[in-house]
Amino acid sequence: MRTKNSMKNGMASLGSNIISVLIGFVAQAVFLKILGSEYLGLNGLFTNILSMMSIVEMGIGSAIIYNLYKPIAQEDIKTIKSLMRFYKKSYRCIAGIVFFIGIGILFFLPSIVGEININVNIYIVYLLFLLDTICSYLLSYKRSILYAQQKNYLIQIVHIFYTILLNGIQLLFLFLTKNYYLYLEIKITMRVLENLAITFLANKLYPYLKEKKVEPLSKSLEKDIFKKVKASFFHQIGGFIVFGTDNIIISKFLGLVTVGLYSNYHLIIDAVQKIFMQVIKETTASIGNLLVTETKEKHFLVFKRIRFLNFWISTFTSVCLFIIMDSFVTLWIGAIYLLPFSVLVVLTLNHFQRCSRYTYSVFKEAAGILYEDRFVPIIESFLNIVVSILLVKRFGLTGVFMGTLISSLVLWIFSYPKFVYAKLFQRKYGNYLIETVAYFFLFLLIIGFTYFIANIFVFSTIIMEFLWNLIVALFIPNLILFCLFWKNDHFNYYKNLLKNHHRKERSSLS
Repeated sequence: MRTKNSMKNGMASLGSNIISVLIGFVAQAVFLKILGSEYLGLNGLFTNILSMMSIVEMGIGSAIIYNLYKPIAQEDIKTIKSLMRFYKKSYRCIAGIVFFIGIGILFFLPSIVGEININVNIYIVYLLFLLDTICSYLLSYKRSILYAQQKNYLIQIVHIFYTILLNGIQLLFLFLTKNYYLYLEIKITMRVLENLAITFLANKLYPYLKEKKVEPLSKSLEKDIFKKVKASFFHQIGGFIVFGTDNIIISKFLGLVTVGLYSNYHLIIDAVQKIFMQVIKETTASIGNLLVTETKEKHFLVFKRIRFLNFWISTFTSVCLFIIMDSFVTLWIGAIYLLPFSVLVVLTLNHFQRCSRYTYSVFKEAAGILYEDRFVPIIESFLNIVVSILLVKRFGLTGVFMGTLISSLVLWIFSYPKFVYAKLFQRKYGNYLIETVAYFFLFLLIIGFTYFIANIFVFSTIIMEFLWNLIVALFIPNLILFCLFWKNDHFNYYKNLLKNHHRKERSSLS
């Protein structure tokens, strides 16, 4: 059942993200054509600033979802209701705190944004972004029950309709009115409607959530949640600084237009991560169930299988980004939006290491390992800011992302071997080091060879160059991986899984 739910959630997320990505590319191209790079830079900057507000959430959602796994497995409705009521109250408090912190940031906006050359009131724009963030906290807490019940595919179906309607209406009114404020107001309205639809769905599937009689949460559960929340606070800060401050640093040192240029690359990289890595992320609920019902030997076997799939996906997507990016951007929005080759190299390495984290992060989250390594993200984020600021002065935009890459070594050298490999699986650091380094060098060999093949021919048209790069990126890395692993146990596991799935589908149709 866990495998079936993971596959169902993964396929739904894959479909949802593919649709979101395709629509996103069209939407961004139209946005750029109508409003320009500086508006896009403002979008990216305010998104980063408001993502800082996720620190206030302090991981309450993750802590509650972790504590939902056991009562769901035991069908303990009383505890589920208590956890959901606690979640609701917590998110209302968070929405209030976000509002007051957000208002406080208003006073610092001019120094953060810097000089702009567009006719827009940055205070009104920022307040609309703030309102959108607040609405996301007030109405979204019932998503957690669907997620913990391994029914995230239902959330994804709702999100598909939301994405289509949101972008369709936004682009229509943007084309007709060129009104940036209305563009943002439509997003807020659609956010509220999406959350109301998910709330309605959760209430229909689990009617007990609407019952008024709810027991207070037990002291032991409260204590466990607050312990994880305290630890998660450090992770929230670290996550924001490492992945949420790039646009702020770029805006401060290189300008809002550069933020807009990077936003195009970020959209592509983020799209690839959403489409492919969601398959790994969707296993979290199933792993949470696995960790409370199976042996440690089974835990490690599942970990190795998922890590193998994670490596394959990370390698394939990194090669695709590296080989295809420049020709795709040129075809999509024009050569004037290209970034230097050195930026692409570092962005690709960052993408590989970030995607390779997913298996470790999923197991850590499912196991509730937050308190033990609570200081690691603080060290990582401190290194990221210091190194990024030092290197941006020397290497420009490339230096910002070099800082992110260097700071990530804290996780790979210390956190993952100590708190996942050793703590969760009782495995030796030496084994972790050999396996991790071997995977990384194999990735470098594959991307180097694929790049060599892609540059054998020189084409006179950008369309032919793009098509050649696409063919090379799709086939060469997968061919190499297949030749290396076709007798591997993990590869055969997934091959048999797909065979059994197709066999069941054929039998159900006959």
